[in-house]
Amino acid sequence: MSKDRLEDNLTYLQLVTIRRVYEEHAAKAARDNLSYLDFLARLLEEEALAKKDRAAQKRVQVAKFPVLKTLDQYDFKHPQRLPKKLVLSLFDLNLVKNKTNVLFVGQPGVGKTHLAIALGYQACQKGVSTLFTTAAGLINHLNASLSDNSFLEAMKKYLKPRLLILDELGFLPIDKRGSDLLFQVFSARYETGATVITTNRPPNEWDKIFNNDTTLAAALADRVLHHCEVVVIEGQSYRVKNNKSQS
Repeated sequence: MSKDRLEDNLTYLQLVTIRRVYEEHAAKAARDNLSYLDFLARLLEEEALAKKDRAAQKRVQVAKFPVLKTLDQYDFKHPQRLPKKLVLSLFDLNLVKNKTNVLFVGQPGVGKTHLAIALGYQACQKGVSTLFTTAAGLINHLNASLSDNSFLEAMKKYLKPRLLILDELGFLPIDKRGSDLLFQVFSARYETGATVITTNRPPNEWDKIFNNDTTLAAALADRVLHHCEVVVIEGQSYRVKNNKSQS
């Protein structure tokens, strides 16, 4: 087979990585006296790894992270109190398989969002469909969808991912309609998908978030906490600490 015919076939089969590296690997195979099977195995391994990497990059794009954060970048020495062993255990991603929720609770600046994004990024690397949104963003999107009859389609966006990250719950008050919309998402995801939530208020104060509706707040908390790992982070804001050290 001619080189042009070979490359045409590789392009047709979308084996783009093999098309790029086959000559280099063929030279190595000849030099190392590899069998045809070993040569083929090396080519396919490189193609598979490249495809997995491209798929992971695509999942990261679809997840809509505001920034990329990893666990290695998190400063475990900053918080005054943090259940480090529990946090590290979350990154085995059994929570996705078990459809377990995670609640990061703490004041602004202690790294809740960092850990939530890092967890989502890890999930993307491991083949888990993930979506990041703020509580306000989710509510505004669903609220707008009621006006153009696209509500069911909008709901699918938050129900389809195996991992949903809901950031900043409690940073802004939520009115009756917004509370009802958020309740529908939590109810629909209950025991069907994993949800990571960051909040500055513990669940026993959620009535203050949801327009002082104690009944709805209790129902929401019940669904979130039934299968949930609660990570309480105590300490000073990292941003405030840095500003003080620079002044």
